[in-house]
Amino acid sequence: MAAKDRDRFSTATRLRLLGEQTAARVYRSQTRRQARRSRLTGRAAFLALIVCSLVVALAYPMRQYVSQRAEISDQERQAAEAAQRVEELRDEKARLQDPAYVRRLAREHLHYVMPGERGFTVNDPDAAGRPRRDDGGGARAWYSDLWEGVDHADAQR
Repeated sequence: MAAKDRDRFSTATRLRLLGEQTAARVYRSQTRRQARRSRLTGRAAFLALIVCSLVVALAYPMRQYVSQRAEISDQERQAAEAAQRVEELRDEKARLQDPAYVRRLAREHLHYVMPGERGFTVNDPDAAGRPRRDDGGGARAWYSDLWEGVDHADAQR
């Protein structure tokens, strides 16, 4: 038994036992840490999955809501402009019912004169100094002007 006792207290045996105990402690702590980590990771993954699914589920309806609100405000603005234009046209219609207003428009725009009156056209003395704007339309045929007007109107659309 003396040999067994000697082996039991030898330095190599002590170091081997110490190494085994340390390895067992490290292994236990790593498995606990991994168990804790995997449990936490699973919860975090589940929470991330829930958050992502909520974001995906709510992204499209929120985008639709915002775009529809913008469209509604645009339609309301257009309706207000149309109502204002209708009011202006009603005022113009009421003015056109007045014969004096119609006579005044005829005098201003069409240069009409009442019977017994004399009409005068006054030339602007400064107009001679200004260059005339001539498109050269008189040299072209009438149908060329017509097609140019159609092309110009189509280009503005």
